[in-house]
Amino acid sequence: MSDFAAGPQHDLAGMRLHYDQGRLVEGDLAPTPGEQFARWLADAVAAEVVEPNAMVLATSDADGVPSGRTVLLKAADPRGFVFYSNHQSQKGRALAANPRASLVFPWYALTRQVVVVGEVEQVSREEAQAYFSSRPYGSRLGAWASAQSTVIASRDVLKARYAELSAVFPDTGSASDVPLPDAWGGYVVRPVSVEFWQGRPSRLHDRLRFVRLDESAPSALDDPTAWRTERLSP
Repeated sequence: MSDFAAGPQHDLAGMRLHYDQGRLVEGDLAPTPGEQFARWLADAVAAEVVEPNAMVLATSDADGVPSGRTVLLKAADPRGFVFYSNHQSQKGRALAANPRASLVFPWYALTRQVVVVGEVEQVSREEAQAYFSSRPYGSRLGAWASAQSTVIASRDVLKARYAELSAVFPDTGSASDVPLPDAWGGYVVRPVSVEFWQGRPSRLHDRLRFVRLDESAPSALDDPTAWRTERLSP
């Protein structure tokens, strides 16, 4: 089978880097996944990683069909990891049918990644309102204009809808000029495991994982007694 006919050809099989920027050993690991994540997020910010709060969200629907996309982390607290979206979007429908997900933070510049697996639930309407009010006017209006994940004839449809809504909800400079849409809100991923991956030479990478001791108990990223740690073979 030949490579793609059009476009430049690249030696994909030969593309590789030598990972030698750091290590992750048990003695360096924070006592909780929340603290370890905070340390690594701070490192990513300090290294000026592009959008360090970007994460790949993987879901599967009621039929087990997987899908993935990049979303932005908007809060991390003892409950877990919070992001926002339209509840009627592809991800929203999948999470309604199967409220489990995985997150991947791909900090390539640091040869690190964090992989989270957990249960998902919606945040309260009050919490969603507080975040929605903090967004720029254009982002708030865009949440109304886009029936996320639905098929549209062209971008002109989206632009026309945005223009119509800008007349309905004019920019007054107030956080309340655009109300929170009924179908828009937040989700919190409550981890049952959090893996920290550090690239090492010869592909002998470090993989340390926190595993929640009682999956039926509430997630508590700041409680050292709620987790055990284990090393995974790379």
